[in-house]
Amino acid sequence: MLKKFRTVFTLLLVFGLSAALIGDESEMTQYFPGTLGSYWVYVDQDGNELTRRVIESEEIAGETYHVFDYEPALGNSIDYDYHIHPDLYRVGEEGIAFLVGKEAKKALQARFVKEMGTLLKTMKEAAPPGAEAGFNLLYEVEAEAREQFYMLSTFTTINQKWDAMQMKAKLTITPDPPQGDPDDIAFDFTINEKGKVIGMENIETPAGTFENCLKIEYRTETTMTVFPPEEEMEPPGESVTTLWLAPNVGIVKYHQEAEDIFLKVIPDPEFPSSTTVKTLELKKYEIKSVDSEADGSD
Repeated sequence: MLKKFRTVFTLLLVFGLSAALIGDESEMTQYFPGTLGSYWVYVDQDGNELTRRVIESEEIAGETYHVFDYEPALGNSIDYDYHIHPDLYRVGEEGIAFLVGKEAKKALQARFVKEMGTLLKTMKEAAPPGAEAGFNLLYEVEAEAREQFYMLSTFTTINQKWDAMQMKAKLTITPDPPQGDPDDIAFDFTINEKGKVIGMENIETPAGTFENCLKIEYRTETTMTVFPPEEEMEPPGESVTTLWLAPNVGIVKYHQEAEDIFLKVIPDPEFPSSTTVKTLELKKYEIKSVDSEADGSD
């Protein structure tokens, strides 16, 4: 009898974990509230603060988006991350969507330009004395990004994946002076990012301890083609981003480990790639009530 009870209990537990965590827009909203005047202050691992504030709503193509303002304002596209820096977002039938296409495109371009700068600097440092000025690389970066990043999908379940974001980049490199035929080498990257709720956790931050947080993980899957084909190439670098969302608060913690995308494909120890690790935790916040939002609009 006890054995049978344990079996039934196990089945009920598995069924409970596979049931939908979030079922409609109202449940979505509690994990990412956006009432006018609400704000969140985050602090990173170096003590730098980032404040996000809801300043207004905007109608775009018949949809209502909430508008965020940031302090300090991001001055460099390389610092932009669509997981934590959206300017516009909305909650709809499909889930929570950030409108980030233009900014994500600029950030991806800036990322490849930074990696090429690192490559050129390393090449000059590794060149024999007097030879560093005799060879250079010219390059061009093209990028595109899907307009919306889907932070959370409706009716999601534990470990169920959804398509969160897609980006593409083309890096064309030309030796200067020319070294042969063909001179150009073109790298085409397609970056697909999938989101997955991996569980519920209690999270301690400078703003306090938050219970029953959704823990969401986003993993990139990058494919690369090269023309002309190169025999020795490593896989492109990937990134893993984790968000913790507390009920009626929103994002309380962010953690990302992002490998160099292009530099990682070079199988030469003289040109080592790197991994950027960044963490943000909630320091303080205020979520305005719907009533106060209505009063402020009069």
